[in-house]
Amino acid sequence: MGWITALTIIRLALWGALSTFASAVHADYLLSDGTEVAPLEMFQECDVCPEMIALPMGEFMMGGPPGESKRNFHWDEKGLRPATAEEPYIAHREGPVHSVRIDLSFAMGRNEVTRDEWMACVEDGGCSKYVPEDFVIGDSFERIDLTGNHPVNDVSYLDALAYTDWLNKKLGIDAYRLPTEAEWEYAARAGTQTPFAQGEEVTTDQANFHAKPTEEMIGEKRPDLVWRGYPVRVDELDASNAWGLRHMSGNVGERTMSCWTATHPGWSTSSQHLEMARSVDCHRRVVKGGSYPFAMDFSRAASRGGAGIDWRSKLTGFRILREFK
Repeated sequence: MGWITALTIIRLALWGALSTFASAVHADYLLSDGTEVAPLEMFQECDVCPEMIALPMGEFMMGGPPGESKRNFHWDEKGLRPATAEEPYIAHREGPVHSVRIDLSFAMGRNEVTRDEWMACVEDGGCSKYVPEDFVIGDSFERIDLTGNHPVNDVSYLDALAYTDWLNKKLGIDAYRLPTEAEWEYAARAGTQTPFAQGEEVTTDQANFHAKPTEEMIGEKRPDLVWRGYPVRVDELDASNAWGLRHMSGNVGERTMSCWTATHPGWSTSSQHLEMARSVDCHRRVVKGGSYPFAMDFSRAASRGGAGIDWRSKLTGFRILREFK
């Protein structure tokens, strides 16, 4: 049996174990002014607030099965070396695959937080008045300016917390925060169990990743893929998943509030993930979604990395979540 067939069987078994949508889970989707929103309805609570989409409650299989990642190298305590047939790369950090029930209702940002949305915080005296650099250097060493509707980057986990603190104070509520890793992956999958919400692969018209490292990873030329090498505006590309969330794969990496772990702890509910994220003080938090200079493989829903809470990078930004209480 070939590995592709075996992997398909694993996915079908996981998918058959549960439906992504739990049967008739009731949830209240009420805003602070008493307005009720429906699942998959978009809303915006102020003129400078991010657009949010209320997500349906349900269950999903979190993580990636062995063989899903196409990474062709090891980078561990033995150093950097190629993967071989005798020592293939297995993304142990993405397992074990396990069921997670979403038992807390929430809405997710339609987009990564933009520069305009960040600067609204700065201009209102929040976000430590920190102004990130407004450019990146492209593949040909050219300056590429980042303007209002680009995702904000060069921000840390602590910067993201400052933004949600400002937004909550502005609205007089305590509802906006970063997502946990489980909430992020549930939103990214949008009812699917394939590596990407769009299927087994994505194109560079659907996600902003880089063609060159993708070709190097899979060992073949892909003239259908674009060598872009910079972030795009949040409304560029055909980047929405089935729930209307844009750029969950690629563009900039997205911070979560979950502490980094070498493998998935296996918590079975979203409330457990949230409790642990809030109760454990850790310096390294999970980053999801891949980023514009990386290979397609790193943009899969199951792919995960980690970064220090005070680390600012041109490769990462963030997306926010709103709780319904």
